[in-house]
Amino acid sequence: MKKTVFVINGAGGVGKDTLCNLAAKHFKVYNVSSIDPIKEIAAMTGWAGEKTDKARKFLSDLKRLTVEYNDYPTRWGKARFDEFMQSDNEIMFFHIREADQIRKYVEATGGVAKTLLIRGGDRMSKAHYGNVSDDEVENYEYDYYFVNDKSFDEVEKAFCDFLLNICN
Repeated sequence: MKKTVFVINGAGGVGKDTLCNLAAKHFKVYNVSSIDPIKEIAAMTGWAGEKTDKARKFLSDLKRLTVEYNDYPTRWGKARFDEFMQSDNEIMFFHIREADQIRKYVEATGGVAKTLLIRGGDRMSKAHYGNVSDDEVENYEYDYYFVNDKSFDEVEKAFCDFLLNICN
């Protein structure tokens, strides 16, 4: 199996983290997000980890500021990519919401990273969150799409089969 890097995206609540955790039961997975370092900054200002619409907008706005200042999320993500390439992990999931940031990250990896959009059924996602990061996830032409509309018992096999087809 070849090392595979996915920029994974999807609106809040479609099951991205669940799918990554299910994949980790079958593959050596490195799972990180471009928002991780932003959450550390946000925590210093009083953000307590909540996932309300207000908190999502705060994180989105804070990330945009760090992008405009010195493109910190892309630089941080490239360092995670380099760590992955030196590790024995098989699949890296790097969560990015914004189309411009996805493009920058794919370029930073020399085109190694492939893009994956997770879509959920109506029961799993909201139509509008009130921030650019969540509301514009469909504004990119992804390499791969996975619809997370199966039961929890069925989705593990479906997603792992999907990954195997790509990674082999």
